[in-house]
Amino acid sequence: MPNGMAATSRPEDERPRNTASCPQPSIEPFGPPSETDMKVLHMTSVIRQYTKKLPGNVLNRVERVGNRLPHPFILFLYMAVAIAILSLIASLAGATVIDPKSQEQVDIQNLLSADGLEFALTTMLDNFLSFPPLGLVIVMLLGVGLANQVGLLEIAFKAIVVRASPRMLTFVVIFVGIVSNIASESAAIVIPPLAAMLFLAVGRHPIAGLAAGFGAVGAGFSANFIVAGTDVLLSGITTSAAGIVDSSVVVTPVSNWYFMSASTLILTIVGVLITEKVVEPRLGPYDGSGSDRDNSEFLITADQRRGLRNAGLVALLYAAVVIALVAPPNAALRGEDGSIITSPFMDSLVPIIFLFFVSVGITYGIAVGTITSSSDVPKLMIESAKDLAGILVLVFAVAQTIAYFQWTNLGLWVAVQGSGLLEALDVDGVVALIMLSLVTIVLSLVISSGSALWAVMAPVFVPMMMLHDVNPAYAQLAYRIADSSTNMLVPLSPILAVALGYIQKYDKRAGVGTVFALMIPYAATFYLIWMLQFVVWTVFGLPIGPGEYLN
Repeated sequence: MPNGMAATSRPEDERPRNTASCPQPSIEPFGPPSETDMKVLHMTSVIRQYTKKLPGNVLNRVERVGNRLPHPFILFLYMAVAIAILSLIASLAGATVIDPKSQEQVDIQNLLSADGLEFALTTMLDNFLSFPPLGLVIVMLLGVGLANQVGLLEIAFKAIVVRASPRMLTFVVIFVGIVSNIASESAAIVIPPLAAMLFLAVGRHPIAGLAAGFGAVGAGFSANFIVAGTDVLLSGITTSAAGIVDSSVVVTPVSNWYFMSASTLILTIVGVLITEKVVEPRLGPYDGSGSDRDNSEFLITADQRRGLRNAGLVALLYAAVVIALVAPPNAALRGEDGSIITSPFMDSLVPIIFLFFVSVGITYGIAVGTITSSSDVPKLMIESAKDLAGILVLVFAVAQTIAYFQWTNLGLWVAVQGSGLLEALDVDGVVALIMLSLVTIVLSLVISSGSALWAVMAPVFVPMMMLHDVNPAYAQLAYRIADSSTNMLVPLSPILAVALGYIQKYDKRAGVGTVFALMIPYAATFYLIWMLQFVVWTVFGLPIGPGEYLN
């Protein structure tokens, strides 16, 4: 689910909007709807009915617009056709643009010409295979997917939350919820209901636990100490968009790492305050009606505990080996000049993360019996690779569209015109980035897939910001802040149905309005605090990632 990793929906994007982690209705003739399917369909119907009654029908309009949008793959095909038509019109009109890098005048090239047709056909495979995030995302999903398939991530998060003292319970729930975007398949399904049961067990309102879990998993998505699939996917899209202006610019998976690591702690503290000072007092005392005090979810078996212990030991050993290869001045993975920022270590970061998850995943799997032979490892990887289908389909269309945008020089023309507009408005880099985040909030209410939305926005806004002397990594960061904050406010998100189902376990009268009322404090406060952190970070000239500054 985790604004996580399929590119067509939030769970596959490693975000809460991804439908892979949510129960999905089966489709005939592949099988009759299950009881879970019918519950999800019922919740979706309730959502539609409720949104029609909201003042001003704002959410109803959002739903209507969103429902009219085609699948992201088709959306990008339409965009490719639009680029072709616009290139024909601009070419016939003799449109030109000054390349800011070479200061030479370049013409808008016609994609519908003989040369354009040759380019489209001869580069189709290269556009797809060389698309920056493709290989990185595949490798990351195989590693994280293995750890998820054996059950390591779910049990690890459960063990952390269950062991929290009553005094630290809210802090641990918020913290684990935020960092759990690494486990997109499990985060929104495991953390919130577990938090509700723990809150109830210590005499607190269980819906406050649900709110804390969903608020952290949803609005806090993107923040993490660990490089996740979202970092890999979005940085690849940003790199491709930056190539419209300068093909030498590379945005890496760690380009936002410093900022997102600090955000994890800041948002955790903010989330605790929201839960204990706003959400919980508003809910009042819990009368226990409609609750089911089933504590079986708290149980962690002896095999699972042994698996966690063994995986933890392997993780420490792995970390020690990596440190030994990087920390010493003449270490093998340092650069020739002794640098870490430009070094083999940074170039091999994704493979290092992949091997880490494979190592701890296999260790845990052997301990709990989910891996009994070497052949089980590739089988589990194949199972996790099913999540790649949505990414591969979307990336194919995105790669072609961005390539056409670049070849026709329409991307460069739009960037130059947009940069000129920002100069005319006398808008500096920080204000321009805030404007980008506000545009993201509006569009994210219609396009629920985080990676698909950035694939639409990046080719326009990244080059524009670059010509305005703004590092593309900052444009990506401004987008991520806004996109993550809105995760739990998207009317079309299937996670709303899941959240409502969990809440109704403790309050039969709850409706979708209950979900929005619980989530708005997290969404609004997270966005404001996150953007304040972003502005302060930028004003003080702090790097948002290794070697990444505003200009």
